[in-house]
Amino acid sequence: MKEKIFALAKEFSASSHGSSAYDADQIFVMGADSLSYVPLSFITRKYPEITEMSHLQSKDFVYSSSDFLDSENFQNWYKNQFGKKLSAKQGHHIGILHLPNESLIKSTVNQISDCFSLLRQQYIINNGKNMPVQLAEWYAKMIFGLKQVKSSSQRGFDFFNLEQKRVEVMVDWNDRSSPKGAKLKKSLVELSDYCIVVYINSSFLIRDLVYLDSNYILRKYSDKGHTIFLKDSSIADYFFSASIKHHNKIISKSALINFASLQLKAKLDSMSQVSQA
Repeated sequence: MKEKIFALAKEFSASSHGSSAYDADQIFVMGADSLSYVPLSFITRKYPEITEMSHLQSKDFVYSSSDFLDSENFQNWYKNQFGKKLSAKQGHHIGILHLPNESLIKSTVNQISDCFSLLRQQYIINNGKNMPVQLAEWYAKMIFGLKQVKSSSQRGFDFFNLEQKRVEVMVDWNDRSSPKGAKLKKSLVELSDYCIVVYINSSFLIRDLVYLDSNYILRKYSDKGHTIFLKDSSIADYFFSASIKHHNKIISKSALINFASLQLKAKLDSMSQVSQA
């Protein structure tokens, strides 16, 4: 089945279809790669035995929103095929059927399992929290010399700095920050003396850090809701990549350098040279 579908996607993508009505389809099927697609309605006309999406799903094709895939290739393909740009409104309603490489995924899952096992052996992953959160907590613990103790008020662990002040460690996991900013639970900020936000990129390396007084956060950024958002623009002066204001909080510089992204390393090195000049 997949060979037939891939062949159809290649056939359909070989020429433009600006005069057809296929641009109105809401389900497209990806070919052998992310550069070729075919409308589901074109497939059903070629193969009458395929009448609906579930027939392809039964053959291991997976449905994903085009927004979820965030595929620039599909947008370019759509423009080339139909001679017009795919609008954001239309894109919200389009789904793409694609065939995952199950053997590759299984192999990757096995590798992840092995990696998780190693991280457990090193006492980095210890509970049901997701891995980026626990990794960020471990980074903070190493870099700032935090003490991690069993929480007396909630499930999990609390962190304390060298002055025995409670520290809330939070993670922002993405290659770039959300326009809303890093998300903090107001209740956790209220329970702490300081908040550390560890920004981790998709490679699980530190792309930046902030170390802020909790009272300052509540006074300047808090509103009536249960969530506080720290926008990059509002805390730009406090990023470790931009200022040495809180670099005195660093206990292990080697840990920071070892787990920093290349971009962060370069900025830290530049600031270090300036401060020594």
